[in-house]
Amino acid sequence: MTRVRVGELRPNQLLHTFGVGATVDLPNLSVIVLGLDEWQHTGVDDISEDRLLAAVRKICGAQVKALRKPPYQPEVPGDPFGPWASVGVPVGLFPRWLRCPNPKCNVLAPVESQLFRLVPDPYRPERVRYVHDCAGSGNRRPTALPARFLLACRHGHLDDFPWMEFAHRGRHPGPGHALRMVERGTTGEAANLFVNCTECQASRSMAEAFGPAAERALPACRGRHPHLGEFEPCEEEARTLILGATNSWFPYLVTVFHIPRSQEALDQVVAEHWAQLQLLAGMERGMALQVLRNFDRAWQDLRTYPEDDIWDAILRRATQQPEGEDEEVLQIHEPEWREFTSRHPRQGRDFQVVTEPVPRSAADWLAEVRLAERLREVSALVGFTRIDAPEWGAVPVREQRRARLARGPVTWVPCAEVRGEGIFLRLAEDRVAEWEERPEVKRRRDQLLAAHRAWRRQRLLNPDDPMPPMRYLLLHSLAHVLIRELALESGYSASGIRERIYARQPGPDGEPMAGILLYTAAPDSEGTLGGLVGMGRRDRLGPLIEQALDAARLCSSDPLCAEHDPADNAQLYGAACHACLFAAETSCERGNHYLDRALVVDTLATSGIGFFAG
Repeated sequence: MTRVRVGELRPNQLLHTFGVGATVDLPNLSVIVLGLDEWQHTGVDDISEDRLLAAVRKICGAQVKALRKPPYQPEVPGDPFGPWASVGVPVGLFPRWLRCPNPKCNVLAPVESQLFRLVPDPYRPERVRYVHDCAGSGNRRPTALPARFLLACRHGHLDDFPWMEFAHRGRHPGPGHALRMVERGTTGEAANLFVNCTECQASRSMAEAFGPAAERALPACRGRHPHLGEFEPCEEEARTLILGATNSWFPYLVTVFHIPRSQEALDQVVAEHWAQLQLLAGMERGMALQVLRNFDRAWQDLRTYPEDDIWDAILRRATQQPEGEDEEVLQIHEPEWREFTSRHPRQGRDFQVVTEPVPRSAADWLAEVRLAERLREVSALVGFTRIDAPEWGAVPVREQRRARLARGPVTWVPCAEVRGEGIFLRLAEDRVAEWEERPEVKRRRDQLLAAHRAWRRQRLLNPDDPMPPMRYLLLHSLAHVLIRELALESGYSASGIRERIYARQPGPDGEPMAGILLYTAAPDSEGTLGGLVGMGRRDRLGPLIEQALDAARLCSSDPLCAEHDPADNAQLYGAACHACLFAAETSCERGNHYLDRALVVDTLATSGIGFFAG
């Protein structure tokens, strides 16, 4: 099998944009990221994050042993054939059908037809391409382009478009027939694209691959997973996608914040590198410390400490119960809430929280403000979907149509980490509890609950599964209101500010929660530069909240937005739309579900429901 380096991606792109099973549109090629069975372990760093590992095991199974960053080795300039060049994420050509752009040729054929030849370039990987010898020579040969259309289904399957069968209206004509793709117009619309057979003159417009006509023109889904190289039974309807369409791949991620396990700095460093250091716990002290010097990253952080203290810290960590095995910790939000609300939060290299006085204008409803000057967020990819994005939190994980990352049970999952800053706001529990008991709020809850049940029935899910508590909808809506105002005032883009909602009613599950964390993060080592934390200072936070609430009272889509009935079309939101509350997918933890501006402020259509009404 030919191995050619074809480009590069950032580690975070391999989780959020171009992960396992996603197509990557390179300058001259289109490739698909292969399954974890094909990934190599050279140049891979493990991440020690017990809580994240425990959450991943709940979804993928107890056989998952590790969280790993994508393989990487620094480039050696001037040495394109060195060991570093063979380290990376494996990809395969997809789609397999290519088209010659020469207007006198326009041949459309699979790469197995031998009509196209691969031209590698070890010095400029982005220039790797397939060429067609229909005209010219050398660099004048036309670069073959990937076919623009694919087939996909809701179960995560992806396939080449059935060009030969489509052109011949459902039958395969056999050998000797060749195809051309001809464009009869300048708009690039599907109606102007025709697939022609050069042998029997069969012809068909690509417009028939979309809409109602597609039901008669397209075959059933074959259940193909090109990233795994296998097929599986599938009865789902296949539909045509444009190559590079955003709905061809949606990641399913599990995310946690790093919480220090100890106040001691040395114990924190040992916990961070435990994936490597756990190998030393069963060795004799002298040999273990000698081996430790070969662990470059761990030794870099530990070498300033006395050897006796390092050895004692390793033994202490080895005798502790892994945090991820504690059932309480499987609730991802619980340890984070406990640390954000602690009187003396544990501080660490990647977790630094300070208390800020509450603005006077918000003293009657805001109980606490914490500024997170440093945060580390770790995300793990546990699957992906096509056609429809994952229903973040609206559908249990077990019911999601997640495509697999490997042919068998995964023993590790790819991860990425980012560092940043944030603002944590805790609402007064007595005010929230009093608001939940208002008759107006209970009537609004009945409306939203009816829509919640209808939405689940439409998707053949259990309609009696509980809806999030009303305090969650309040906090979620308030978070979106503040994100919009922070984007205007802080200089960050709205898509770069994320939310974390902590909502739980009093009960046997634990103490009540009513708080939000708004944060931003970047993949470099230092994270962001304090702009968001600056907005959380007492003198700036108070006016910012007032401006945000004032802006939320009126939407440019009112009165349609304010009068929206969530039961219409069974939608999981009330008074909310793109003009007022909806946020980017990177910002919202629920995919813009469970939002309602009427729960926050008075609107044109409601009065007395909002937490800040009047």
